[in-house]
Amino acid sequence: MRQRASILVGLLWCVVLLSLVVVGLLHTARMDLQVQKNYGDRIQARYLALAGIEKAKALLYKNASERSRSGKHHDGQLYDTPAQFQDIELGRGTFTVLRRARTDEGGGVVYGVDDEESRLNLNAATEEQLTKLPGLNSNISAAIVGWRGNGAGSVAEQEYYGSLRPPRKPRNGPFETVRELLMVRNISAEQVCGQDRHLNGMTTVVDEAANGSARYPSLSSDDDLGWAGSLTVDSAVRDVNAAGQDRVNIQSADETQLATVHGITPDIAKAITAYRNQHRFQSIADLMDVTPPQNNGGGGGRQSGNAGQSAGSSVISEKLFQDLADNVTINDNKTVSGAINLNTAGLTVLCTLPDVDRNLAQAIISARQSGSYFQSPGDLLKVNGLDHQIFKDIAPFITVRSETFRILCEGRVKSSGTRQRIQVIVRVGPDDVKTLSYREDDL
Repeated sequence: MRQRASILVGLLWCVVLLSLVVVGLLHTARMDLQVQKNYGDRIQARYLALAGIEKAKALLYKNASERSRSGKHHDGQLYDTPAQFQDIELGRGTFTVLRRARTDEGGGVVYGVDDEESRLNLNAATEEQLTKLPGLNSNISAAIVGWRGNGAGSVAEQEYYGSLRPPRKPRNGPFETVRELLMVRNISAEQVCGQDRHLNGMTTVVDEAANGSARYPSLSSDDDLGWAGSLTVDSAVRDVNAAGQDRVNIQSADETQLATVHGITPDIAKAITAYRNQHRFQSIADLMDVTPPQNNGGGGGRQSGNAGQSAGSSVISEKLFQDLADNVTINDNKTVSGAINLNTAGLTVLCTLPDVDRNLAQAIISARQSGSYFQSPGDLLKVNGLDHQIFKDIAPFITVRSETFRILCEGRVKSSGTRQRIQVIVRVGPDDVKTLSYREDDL
């Protein structure tokens, strides 16, 4: 009996050990399956996000084509379009294209694309413009301009940093990303990013009610975004009119070419060529200073930076200028980099324009919120408080069209709540949509 009992006990121990082994193997297998499922869900979430990116690119290209046919620079579409971009079903999940709304847009999260032309271009901005950003003083703006390698700002940088350490060697080229500001001495991550560690206008928090899944609420104020919330390195638009046609260069066009612009008669064309022989155009706004040739011997019309000009009657009235402003330029380049879009820029960025304070910036925002977008630079003259001289100062820095967009898309697998976020910046051309940058963020 003792021998049988010992055998039974041994068998029982064997069963226990085998059970432990089996349980361990099953647990390991279950963990492997869960890992594979999570990996599979991440892949699916990634492709859901990519699907949203492709849809946004297709809609942007379609919208650009439709605007060219209808002769519009801006129609306000795709910036807040939940029907196209919020929780769009696809397969086992959804995708959402979203962005953070600025304070002047009401705050919160909206569903649509973001506009790079609504931001201040870090590579094109002057020291004066950079200094107008909250918390960015003249010493730092000089260091930034010096860092990008055009020689400006080096003396101020030396004075600012003193003899503690020599200034870093400038990049000698444009910033490739806004994040590269962190390479400039004495600029901190908090100044650049604020609370926006992913530089996408959102913060990631845990929503306990949603079983710990990540959500993207709006931040409490624009200041929480840091300088990056107002900056870009990618903004650029073609120098074309609303129909997509090249503008006539008033700086170099002959009288015949000038007369092709609707509103410019042969007599006005002759006056323009006579005026520019004496005074180089600084912006298209100088057209309102052109007087008849017989009055241009010592100068023409209002002063435009040349002392001693005699007063005269301009051949181009303010009303006529508004009608023709979209068809003329003073640039030889086919592309204008760093121009700020009056139809999409927020209060902070508008205040970086010369002579524009918060009151005037708010008046510009109110004018476009009334339902009438700016379809020509000349439309800005209709804004209360903006006179001829202010317009002349800001004309070289503005546009009313956008061709560069930021798309932030999040793909989500319903069953597990797995999410993947992709952000791209694209430029919409007449024949294609070019991707300028691409970034994936794991959640």
